[in-house]
Amino acid sequence: MGSQLLSTIEHRKVLPESYIRPESDRPRLAEVTTDSNVPLIDLASPDKHRVIAEIGLSCRTYGFFQVINHGIEEELLEKMMAVGLQFFRLPPEEKEKLYSDEPSKKIRLSTSFNVRKETVHNWRDYLRLHCHPLEEFLPEWPSNPESFKEIVSQYCREVRQLGLRLLGMISLSLGLEEDYIEKALGEQEQHMAVNYYPQCPEPDLTYGLPKHTDPNALTILLQDPNVAGLQVLKDGDHWIAVNPRPNALIVNLGDQLQALSNGAYKSVWHRAVVNAARERMSVASFLCPCNSAVISPAAGLVGDGDDTPVYRSYTYDEYYKKFWSRNLDQEHCLELFRS
Repeated sequence: MGSQLLSTIEHRKVLPESYIRPESDRPRLAEVTTDSNVPLIDLASPDKHRVIAEIGLSCRTYGFFQVINHGIEEELLEKMMAVGLQFFRLPPEEKEKLYSDEPSKKIRLSTSFNVRKETVHNWRDYLRLHCHPLEEFLPEWPSNPESFKEIVSQYCREVRQLGLRLLGMISLSLGLEEDYIEKALGEQEQHMAVNYYPQCPEPDLTYGLPKHTDPNALTILLQDPNVAGLQVLKDGDHWIAVNPRPNALIVNLGDQLQALSNGAYKSVWHRAVVNAARERMSVASFLCPCNSAVISPAAGLVGDGDDTPVYRSYTYDEYYKKFWSRNLDQEHCLELFRS
């Protein structure tokens, strides 16, 4: 089964037919623009009220923001990217041990997104890891490369601390208590996707990942510092490229924060495109509600008049199952949970 992995196949000159998108669903890379106003937030700023206001504005208008001076050392970011690339360069027989196309498996190496369901594949391999509690999952992680467990576990710990800190700021930006969102989400799970996008012979015809929102609460993305690929939908009608910025991390709002904010904050539509000249890596860390958490608009944000609940109450387990039962680029899954 591991023979399906793109990282084990020699570079091709023609894109295989199973990866070619219909003409109406191609990235149209020539139409993508850049945006000099992409939010960049300095978490070391002494003006905390301003930081919280900037986060709130970013969540309302873009659904994502970049952070610098976030507390994770540059050396660790570099090591995380390097060990991820080393993993994908392992011999095929080594990667075969971890291959699975079963979405519910907590530690797995796979390709595309959901090869069991999709009709067109995506130009991506990925390693999916569950990361919390670390001591529970760490023994099942890859032991090769030798430094993998040490580097990735340190990165996971620090990303989790950053994520919880950001959730507190997002709570405050909504006018809620700082710990409101963290409490509402319960003992949060943490997952990671180490993404590998090989050189692609025809990047105009396919995606690394098609447009989607994230089903979780918060995603922290470490981008390849040398190769662009992340694009986000702005104002619902045009794609903007989010180019790598040294030592910055991308923070995406997931569907659960859109629900908790009663629709005030946006879970951002985003996609990954691929490159003809260079391979690309990214590392996405997902903070997720515990499965039994009951998600609903925060009580402090709903009331009389226009502030009626936009979404009904549901458990995260219910939401996550619905998300995985559909195609990645279908309508927003939250539409199925409206009041």
